Amino acid sequence: MNKTLLALLIITLISACQNTTQQASINTPSTDSNTQPIATIEWYDSTIAPFIDTTAQVQIIAKGYNWTEGPLWIAKTGTLIFSDVPENTIFQWRPNDTATRYLTPSGYTKPQPAKGEIGSNGLTLDRNGNLLLCQSGNRQIARMRGSIASPAPDFKTLAATYGGKRFNSPNDIVADSKNNVYFTDPVYGLPGGEGDTARDLSFEGVYKISPTGKLSLLIDSIRRPNGIAFSPDERTLYIASSDNDKPAWYAYTLNVAGNPVSGGVLLDARPLKAGAVQKQGPDGMKVDNSGNLFSAGPDGINIISPAGRRLGLIKVYNRFTSNCSFSANKDTLYVTADDVVLQVHLHK
Repeated sequence: MNKTLLALLIITLISACQNTTQQASINTPSTDSNTQPIATIEWYDSTIAPFIDTTAQVQIIAKGYNWTEGPLWIAKTGTLIFSDVPENTIFQWRPNDTATRYLTPSGYTKPQPAKGEIGSNGLTLDRNGNLLLCQSGNRQIARMRGSIASPAPDFKTLAATYGGKRFNSPNDIVADSKNNVYFTDPVYGLPGGEGDTARDLSFEGVYKISPTGKLSLLIDSIRRPNGIAFSPDERTLYIASSDNDKPAWYAYTLNVAGNPVSGGVLLDARPLKAGAVQKQGPDGMKVDNSGNLFSAGPDGINIISPAGRRLGLIKVYNRFTSNCSFSANKDTLYVTADDVVLQVHLHK
């Protein structure tokens, strides 16, 4: 068989397996220690070319965890930190080094034993460089006291209740340039989930904490609100919903005060989930300099334009993905996926 015919056959087979109307390319998958595929990069739109090297290899940089989440690149120290939620621990990784323990406990600090997703989940930095944590076990948003370079497990509570009732389990978090803090509060961290006897609130919300500490409920109509991110100009707030019945990415226009004034579904994830091998809903996400969303979801990291078109996919094999984070100049993407952390260099 000649090379041209072989290439056409490969493209045909790939296209038949993908839930998309246009696929331009696919790279060679990386492998783990068992020589199983880790990930491939696919693109469905030529506009992806300027900001991602679709021939790049996806590498495992850390492995052997329970469930990784909340990756965060810290430019000041040149490190990546990430949560291992069930283990109540944050780990840190430096390029060309192995990951080490960074912070324990990270999300549950009480002496009594606890079940469920007790550790930290989403992580971010405020505008002053302080580490903010979604503490699933403590059911609160906290700021870590002390230096980011020399942490100690000492936390200041920023918000733990709404209307006198405890949050469900804060999941993901982002801070804007004015130091407003936005976070999601689904039920995933409660041991009994939606029907947990310790659940106080009847809804799952999206909230904002102002720089003065005022808490506001922004959205209470989305089931399973999960990942959260801003557009580069901070005029659009993106929310990922991992609801089994209506998985979707949402986009909301914000006013000058940082509150949503309009919005709705940006991209319905149901067709993508139905056609995926790894059938998960939208999860954690980040936005690149061009305004494209890089979001965990069906089959890996979905690359979505601000108009709601899926441009490409970093397809992760045999694992569910939870979240991602860019390096300081956004030329490298870090991905948390089940028991591993992945790295892919986006630019040639």
